[in-house]
Amino acid sequence: MASMKRYIIARTVQTIAVLFLVLTGLFLLFRLMPGDFTAQMAVSGASPEALDEIRDRWGLNDPLYVQYWTYLVNFLQLDMGESAVYRVDVWELTKMRIFNTFILVAPAITLTYVAGAVLGTFVGRRRGSNIEKLGIVPIIAAGSFPAFFIAIVLIIVFAGWLGLFPTSGMLSAGVSGEYDAWWRPYLTGNFAHHYVLPFAAVVFRYLYIPSMIMRTSVIEVMDQGHTQYHRLTGLPAAKRFRHTAKHASLPLITLYPVSMARALGGLVLIETVFNWPGIGFLLVESVLGRDYPVVQFVFFIVAAFVIVSNFIVDLVYGAIDPRVRIEE
Repeated sequence: MASMKRYIIARTVQTIAVLFLVLTGLFLLFRLMPGDFTAQMAVSGASPEALDEIRDRWGLNDPLYVQYWTYLVNFLQLDMGESAVYRVDVWELTKMRIFNTFILVAPAITLTYVAGAVLGTFVGRRRGSNIEKLGIVPIIAAGSFPAFFIAIVLIIVFAGWLGLFPTSGMLSAGVSGEYDAWWRPYLTGNFAHHYVLPFAAVVFRYLYIPSMIMRTSVIEVMDQGHTQYHRLTGLPAAKRFRHTAKHASLPLITLYPVSMARALGGLVLIETVFNWPGIGFLLVESVLGRDYPVVQFVFFIVAAFVIVSNFIVDLVYGAIDPRVRIEE
């Protein structure tokens, strides 16, 4: 029990330190990049006096250490700044975009890992058979294509040729203003109709990761003594399948948050293709508009998600396997 407490404290301190380093790194990265929001205004014909006034208002003329201190104080006070393009609070601008991305990527990646675990176990248990060969090829092929290509193919086939689904957006034009609560549109058939193709694009793009890893893990587990013992004692095939899947699934626990983070990165392209109002689409708009406060916050959210997810996985591993705590 004492070792578990020390392990939790050590991992917590490490996680906070890494978050602080990410926060500092993002600050320095965006301050060292050439140009800022006023550079775009200068191209539009703004006078030097107007640009200086804007820089003073945004604190861009202050020394770097003053900007850094203001940045940290504001962040600790949950003040993420103001969007340079939309002129609204960054959190107010991004919170619904984050939710829109979450409801797309979280269910899709979860389904991907559930389906990939089952498919990988099924294929891995038939090593060397035609079923394994035929099962691997489409999985690898789907994972070899970039996310935007899969999204475009789905639009061409299911929206263009078959006309089954809309090509873009989260809701039909003019529908979002009909609801008196922010959550009601997400429970409508209109939303579900728009949801299918982006959801399918994420699933098809990332299915190969858990499938191939689970297949490899299953092959390793089947060569271990306890699996051979189950076969010799006549344990039913369904129970052997469950035992194999259980022992082979540990690598997927570690990779689940990593795949979620990778999907967030790939979602920039998928959201752009489908015009999905998520954080990836907002990131593209903000980068093109040099809206550094928004870009900086979005990058931190993605990095924080990966760091915190790995922290949770470490705690779960520490609880499951005492050897992890002892090594620490």
